[in-house]
Amino acid sequence: MPACITNGIKISVRSRYEPKHSSITEHRYVFSYKITIVNESDYTVQLLRRHWYIFDSNTNHREVQGDGVIGEQPILSPGASHEYVSWCPFSSEIGMMKGFFTMQRDIDDELMDIVVPDFTMVASPRLN
Repeated sequence: MPACITNGIKISVRSRYEPKHSSITEHRYVFSYKITIVNESDYTVQLLRRHWYIFDSNTNHREVQGDGVIGEQPILSPGASHEYVSWCPFSSEIGMMKGFFTMQRDIDDELMDIVVPDFTMVASPRLN
């Protein structure tokens, strides 16, 4: 499971191929991913924005950004964690995502870009 720590904020990712929502004949491969955020710092932070870079093996790239994650802007005190599950469609069996979350420290309102580690998604049929 890919993980990294930026400014005391640990981000871990686990992805999964979703065959029930995919169609090989239509070149639609759907993946879910679970993000775990753990505040290992000494200050409270709030996740304000997300920024994703999305690539598939057909050389398609997309950039997605917006407020919060799945409609939330969680506040994490020291030692707290937050998990959420989202999904992403691809036009090929292999894809990759990376990005960052913009968070704000409550003590001084400093904005920080917290790195989300690169994670690869491979459709189950491709693994055989």
